[in-house]
This record gives sequence, structure tokens and C-alpha cells, in this order.
Amino acid sequence: MGKNEKIPKTLLQFFIYILSPYKRLVASLLFVGFYYGLHISLSAYLLKSIINHISSFEGDRNLIFGEVKYLVLFYIFLFVLIAINMRFRDWVALRLFPCVRQRIVEKMFMYLTHHSHNFFQDNFSGSLANKIDNMATGVVTIFTKMDAFFSQFFVLLGSIIVMFLVQPLFAGILIVWVGMFLVSTFYFSKNVRILSYALSTSNTKLAGKVVDCIGNMATLRLFSRNDYEEERMKKYLKEALGKDRKMQSYVLRMHIVWDISIIFLMSSMIVSLIYMYSKDVIKIGDFTLVVMLSVSLFQGMWWLASEFVKFAEELGKCSQALSVIKASHEIVDVDSASTLFVKKGKISFKNVTFHYRRGNNIFYKENVVIKSCQKVGLVGFSGSGKSTFVNLILRFFDVNSGEIYIDDYNIAQVKQKSLRENISMIPQDTMLFHRSLMENIRYGNLKATDEDVIEASKKAYCHEFINKLPEGYKALVGERGIKLSGGQRQRIAIARSFLKNAPILILDEATSSLDTITERFIQKGIYELMKNRTTIVIAHRLSTLSEMDRILVFDEGHIVEDGTHNSLLKEEGHYARMWKMQAGGFLPETK
Repeated sequence: MGKNEKIPKTLLQFFIYILSPYKRLVASLLFVGFYYGLHISLSAYLLKSIINHISSFEGDRNLIFGEVKYLVLFYIFLFVLIAINMRFRDWVALRLFPCVRQRIVEKMFMYLTHHSHNFFQDNFSGSLANKIDNMATGVVTIFTKMDAFFSQFFVLLGSIIVMFLVQPLFAGILIVWVGMFLVSTFYFSKNVRILSYALSTSNTKLAGKVVDCIGNMATLRLFSRNDYEEERMKKYLKEALGKDRKMQSYVLRMHIVWDISIIFLMSSMIVSLIYMYSKDVIKIGDFTLVVMLSVSLFQGMWWLASEFVKFAEELGKCSQALSVIKASHEIVDVDSASTLFVKKGKISFKNVTFHYRRGNNIFYKENVVIKSCQKVGLVGFSGSGKSTFVNLILRFFDVNSGEIYIDDYNIAQVKQKSLRENISMIPQDTMLFHRSLMENIRYGNLKATDEDVIEASKKAYCHEFINKLPEGYKALVGERGIKLSGGQRQRIAIARSFLKNAPILILDEATSSLDTITERFIQKGIYELMKNRTTIVIAHRLSTLSEMDRILVFDEGHIVEDGTHNSLLKEEGHYARMWKMQAGGFLPETK
């Protein structure tokens, strides 16, 4: 998605935006619909002329063909043209619809990836993926239906014109019927769309719950909660079923009204035709023309009536899927955002105030400076603000007030891409892509060679276990890396960071899933990685922080102590109490 490219947030404008690069193909489809309507009317008019000529011919019947041969040849030629026209439509659809699907997925996915960290915490990944898929399939389906509606419009328009030429009464009857049909359609369409939107919302919620349950299948089995989850799922299924039935019953009433209007039209046409033929006002060819056009029109409108439900349902799905785009990006680059170039790696918090919408982990006018290449440990009980501190540096959230600087750059004034390119993070819970190990490690540096990847793997002590796998570095790791153990996933994350080679390094319990022996080996590699880098280490095991230049102690969102391991022990404050708890194994007193 281009820097200044904006995606429309209303459905009609979004459709126009998606189709805008394909104006010629869209125009070609409209032409196909126009010719289809012209063909129905013109072929019926030619057949009427052929029948009238034959019925009024009084000479030798062997000479009849000579009387109508040009009309017959033209009639056959029209069917050759309609065959070409429909195959041309197939060719246009082949060129247009795959491109439309690709463009929708591309634009929505790119917009989605720029949403804030908070957005993904509040939304099911399954629901978001379902919305993109709904939009991609829905737009194509809607445009296909619109193409059919457009064709039927020209059939209707041509029928009115031809009937007016034959007998204005038939054109008048058709115009009255069209008025009734359109009034009933507009009356019902608004509520059908509302009901379809509600149904789509319910189905999307259901899809999210299914994905959430499947993603936690191990937990379900550990607690034997199959029955519980089945009952819970029934609640969402019942909700979706109720909304589906409500929409279908409403559509049923709409179809009944349409059926009555079509029966009215057919009855009026047949009675009028018989009466006028009995009075010798029209010929048998005219009779045939009106019946042909009427039957063609009835079949088309009946088909459209059955397709209207699908049209409304897809429209509702697309409206609901548009919520991905309607939600504005919370974290955005300013127009004048510069590119961050880290020379020293100094990090400064200046009067930083921050709180989540839920009101926890509050920083209030916090000031702290982490010097260039300093190794700083963050400690504190869960929920004390350590992860929030790191998330603010990464700009996963914007501060409520104050500024955060890296060197002389205010991170709110630099491009997010350049900010995160300069920071390597090894998280506590490593998630991998369902791709090969080579691809997952190379994610740290897409330009890295296979040799670079292997060298980083050796430093992270994962080369050995990778080589033992049947497919080695080509082995797929499963969804979120489920085929690997927690320790193996963390070693892959460490290898990524070696490969990224960023000037600022953040470790969030980076060795928590490793056994003691492996941790000792990897610590050597991590200390090598820390050289000449500003490093922030979050750790619950305080023993891992004894070599840090400095330790920041967090408590309820405040930095309550700041010093080296030895100096903090001497102060006998919060850090000293935590140290004694881990050494002695006793719990703190509750407040």
C-alpha cells in the first residue's frame, strides 16, 4: 500500500476503488449485458416478422423460403453473435475477476498489517481472515449479480420498446409491472441488507470462536472440555441459525410479492393478446413476439428473485467485512516522519505518561535514560510495567504525554519501519510461521545467504537439532511452530536476532524455555550478541541479571529502584526482597 494511498471506507466507494484499474474490462462486461438485452428483443422481433410473412403468404409454399430467407439468415446470424458475445464475456471474466480478488486481498491485508498492537489484541485472527475472504469472494459475486441485473435491465428496456412498436397497450402493461416490481424491491431490499449484515456478523463471530477453540485444542484436551466447548459452540450456532431463519422468512415474503406481480403480468399479457387477436388487431407473429418476450422476461426476473437473497447476503458480508478498513489506524507515521539512523543507541524517557484503555500499568511522568551500549535489566512482579516499557520503545502503543527518544530522534516523529528495523527482540513466547526453518530464521534478514543462516543457527545452538531433522533446514515447523518445543522455538528466535544484527537488543525472558545446560551455552552467544549494543533484558530469574550494567526495578508502573545488582542488594529494598524470595523460596506478604 502506497504511503499516500487511502482506501475508501464506504462500500460503494470501495467497489469503485477496487474496479478502477480495470475500467475497460468493466465496460466490456456492460457492453455484453447491453448486447444480450438487444439480442433478446431483436431476435423476438425478427421471429415475429418471419411468422407474419409465413402466415400471410398465399402463393406456392415451396417458395416461402425465398420470401423469408434474408430474415432467417439474419436471425441465425444473431445467434452466432450472441454465442461470440457470451464467450467474450467468459474471456473478460477470466481476465477481470481473479485480478479483482487479488487486489482486494492485497489492499485489505496491507491495511490490516498497519493496525495497532491493540487492534489485534481485541480481534480474533480467524475473524479477520474470514472478513478478507468474505470481501474477496463477495465483491466478485456482487459484480456478477450486478452484471445479470444490468443484462435484465436491457432485456426489459428492449422489450418495452419492441412492444410499444407492436402495440402500446403491452408496453403500458409492462411499465406498470416494472413500477410494481421496483417499488416492492426497494421496500424489501433495505431490511434484507440489514438482516444479512446481522447474519454475517454472527457468522464471522462463529468463525472466530471456532478458530480460537482449534488454536487451543491442547488446552481443551488437557482439561477434557469437549462437552463444555460443544455446548458453548451451540450457543453461537443457535444465534446464527436464528438470524439466518429471520432473513430467510423475510425473503420468503418478498418472493411471494414478486410471484404475485409476475402472475399479474402474465395474466394481463395473455388475456390482452387473445382479446386483440380475436378482434384482428394483431397478427399471429405479434402474438408470438409478446409471448416470447414475456416468457424470457419472466424467467429472467424469477431467476433474479432467487438470486436476490445471495446478492443481499453477499452485500451484508461485504458491509461487515469493511469494518477492517473502517477502523482507523491508531499508530500512524506523521507526514514529516524521518528515517531513524541509530549511531549510539541511547534511549530516553522524558515525562512519559501512559495508560491502557483498561487503566492498568500506568506510567506517570516517568523519566529514565539508558546510555549507549548499556546493558540494562528490568525486574518486577508480573503486571509491574516491564513489558509496557518495552512496548513503548517499539511504539506498539503511543504515549499519552511526554516523549521517548532514541539518540536525538523522537520515536513518534520517525517512520515505524525504520524504528523497528533498528531493534532486535527475542520474545518469551516465540511464534513461527508455518514455513521452513530456513525461511523462519532468514526472517531476521531477508538478504542473508544460506551460509549466513547456518552461521546464526550455530551461534544460537539450534544448528545441531535442525540437522537431526529428516528435512533439515527445509523442514516445516507447523502452525505457530507447533512441531518444535518451546526451547527450540526460542533458539530460532535468537538465531533471527543474530541475523538481524540491530544496534538495540531487547530480550524478554529469552532463555526461560531452555534447560540449564543449553542456557549456559546460549548465554555465551547472547553475551557476544550484546557487545556494542544497547541491551534491555526482562527477566524473572534475577541470577541472569548479575552481569548487567544496571537494573531497573518496576512496581505498579513506577521505576522504584535503579542500580547495579550489588548496590541494590545493599539497599535492602524491593530488589533485595525479590532476591531473597528466589533464594529462600518464600512468598511476599500480601498487602
